[in-house]
Amino acid sequence: MKKQLEEQPKRVVPAFATEAEEAAWWHKNRNIHGKQLLAAVKNGEAHVLTKEKLRARIAASKKTPAPTVALRIPEADLALARKQAEKKGLPYQTYIKSLLHETLTEREKRKVGW
Repeated sequence: MKKQLEEQPKRVVPAFATEAEEAAWWHKNRNIHGKQLLAAVKNGEAHVLTKEKLRARIAASKKTPAPTVALRIPEADLALARKQAEKKGLPYQTYIKSLLHETLTEREKRKVGW
């Protein structure tokens, strides 16, 4: 069973038009994702976040404020980011930071050469 889960392609969550549609999808696929999560924990891909680890992360984040960076973003991209952030219930700047982090992390994993 573990071997079968490891060979599956990357987990993909589709885009949803509404929260109700998203909730229905997660409910329908709960057993599959539950098994994938357990397999990820067992093979070391995922870790349990304890209260102590969470407190340490929060404390570390409060020690050094993130540097402020000014970027010029095309209006269309900013509007799209605001729209997507609103659907997720996030402030748009937080959403943009998360997109940047995810992209940089993913590229680092793939070791994309320039």
